[in-house]
Amino acid sequence: MPRYSRIDRTDAEILRLLQNDARLAVKQIAAAVHLAPSSVHDRLRRLWREGVLTGTHAEVDARALGVGLEALLMIELAKHERTDVDRFLDEVVELAEVRSAHLITGRYDLVVHVVARDTRHLKDLALDHFTSRPGVTRIETSIIYETRRRHELNLLDGVDDVESGIAC
Repeated sequence: MPRYSRIDRTDAEILRLLQNDARLAVKQIAAAVHLAPSSVHDRLRRLWREGVLTGTHAEVDARALGVGLEALLMIELAKHERTDVDRFLDEVVELAEVRSAHLITGRYDLVVHVVARDTRHLKDLALDHFTSRPGVTRIETSIIYETRRRHELNLLDGVDDVESGIAC
């Protein structure tokens, strides 16, 4: 069951600002939304407490750390028992090369986003950590040429002046 949090237009603007720059100081946010810093601080505490805000992260240029390529591994599993799938996801996200792992619908069961130094590293990663796992029946690899990201959750555009329930 989804959690819902009551947010108004000001909360939505605070979230928009933070999604684009999580380093903004409370004073900067307050100036942008025309509130006192103490009011913004209270709103931020509530958004954290209610689970709307769940973390802040730094974006790192993977190339600066020697990553030469990124890829998506589409994985088919032999069995779909919850404990097996959960264990698989928990184990693969612990691998240093894994950026994210997604349980999906469709032909494949999982998509795993990985980084590697080069194609040899990618091959070794796939063979040593994925195809050799019990229960993996098929793996297909696609190299990512280029990525575009949007950090802003556009669902916030529909918030009215009165409080609205937004699924989070």
